[in-house]
Amino acid sequence: MTSRAAAAILSAREGRRILLPLGPASPADVAAGYAAQREVAEALGAVPPAGFKIGATTKQMQAYLGLAGPAAGFVAREGLQRSPGSFRFDDLIAPGVECEVGLRLGHDLPAGPCTREQAAAAVAEVFAAIEIVEKRYTDLAELGTPALIADQVFHRAGVLGAPAAGWRDADLGAIRGRMTVDGALRGEGAGADLLGHPFEALAWLAASPGAAVFGGLKAGQVVFLGSVTPPIWLDGPCHVVVEFDLLGRAEARFD
Repeated sequence: MTSRAAAAILSAREGRRILLPLGPASPADVAAGYAAQREVAEALGAVPPAGFKIGATTKQMQAYLGLAGPAAGFVAREGLQRSPGSFRFDDLIAPGVECEVGLRLGHDLPAGPCTREQAAAAVAEVFAAIEIVEKRYTDLAELGTPALIADQVFHRAGVLGAPAAGWRDADLGAIRGRMTVDGALRGEGAGADLLGHPFEALAWLAASPGAAVFGGLKAGQVVFLGSVTPPIWLDGPCHVVVEFDLLGRAEARFD
């Protein structure tokens, strides 16, 4: 039986409406938020997921979202595009973009404690990526962290750049990423902003309740490791480019 929280999220999605605070239907805690997120994924036919996103891996994003730490959301296959991606701006609810390090797993990572070394050994590909997010909420504080988690932590879609060569020999903590919108620089940051290193973020995900509720991380899944910049909210149709040292670029056009 679908919880009231999951039902409210699905109804808002179907009607392309802002998700209002759920009141008594809101998940009681983080664990209940992830349980409701699993229900949303099941209703959307996204179990097992095509991957995961990690939100708030930087201190600036935690402050922006009012979260004490990172949070995870499932990624549905239908939302993934290879670069260059293309989206209809009017199909999205107050869309934004994030400058992400992305990866694809070559091996399973079971749910539970995970070291950075174990996480790195499971990675098959690393690439530049763009996460498309939506500002689906009017008051984050009133909505609450458990409900934000249930609603996939802003996630809508993602664009995957081409796999990078030579990443195993690179210092991924030192790489810098930057985002432009219609050619204008809108933000930049470093791999070290992602919990100290991108693979620390992956280790966090493997040990998180988000991974546990979906039975761990599986080979072939993609992971958006977090944005090295705050989200850039878009005013209208535009062209977005994310570029990382060594990892190449990803592009998305909003028409």
